Amino acid sequence: MDKPMNRIKEVLEEKGIKQTWLAEKLGKSFCIVNSYVCNRRQPSLEVLFEIAKILQVDPKDLIDNDKK
Repeated sequence: MDKPMNRIKEVLEEKGIKQTWLAEKLGKSFCIVNSYVCNRRQPSLEVLFEIAKILQVDPKDLIDNDKK
């Protein structure tokens, strides 16, 4: 089974938001945020919800599901 891929990168690009800005808002290092964005690691649910709040999107929009 493939690991779930998040859509944080797509949402940041759609909104024209930089990873550095998101890292600052989250209070996390750029390195960690970059690993979320590049899907090298997945944020915890708590962090995912926080990212959604910061980006003003539904948390479901940050999770890539193939049910289109």
